[in-house]
Amino acid sequence: MKLSWLALVLGLLLGGAGWFGWKRPTAAVAAARRFPRSVPWGTGLMLLATVWFLYYVAQENIADFAAIKPHLMVAFGVIGIGACLFVKDYLGARGLAVLWLLLAKLMVDTGRPHLEDTSWVLVNQTLAYVLVVAGIWVTISPQRLRDWILWATATEARWRGTSLATLALGAGLVVLALTAYRGL
Repeated sequence: MKLSWLALVLGLLLGGAGWFGWKRPTAAVAAARRFPRSVPWGTGLMLLATVWFLYYVAQENIADFAAIKPHLMVAFGVIGIGACLFVKDYLGARGLAVLWLLLAKLMVDTGRPHLEDTSWVLVNQTLAYVLVVAGIWVTISPQRLRDWILWATATEARWRGTSLATLALGAGLVVLALTAYRGL
């Protein structure tokens, strides 16, 4: 994937989420508060993460794992589906955390070849490592995502500030995609 496209898609997604939170705070707050324990969202995100992870495992060609690769594919698939069936508490938070980790890998892999082209790639890489830390933290303690959301939604002013920051981050990524990352 091209770095410019990745930044554009991420920017539009973040910008859209920020815009929705800013324009419709009541609906956005209600949705955000339900999300960490949402089984439908969690199931969808966890299955998406499982398929994405299996894709990465299938692409891996480390000779040490070649003999057991088919067994790993089955085991990881069963673990992903099993998480949806048996670990329903905070499934939304867990699914999002795994997606953050996979997205961070994609961001680092996409940006790494362009580190010498422009220093602005460090914005992408830094955001990726923030996602790694957040993904690990939420994977270990999924209630932390609920706590973060409760903090952000405690007052309308705080929610609007969070939404505006998300919108600004998205807009910044779109600007980078169209300028510094253009052609990368």
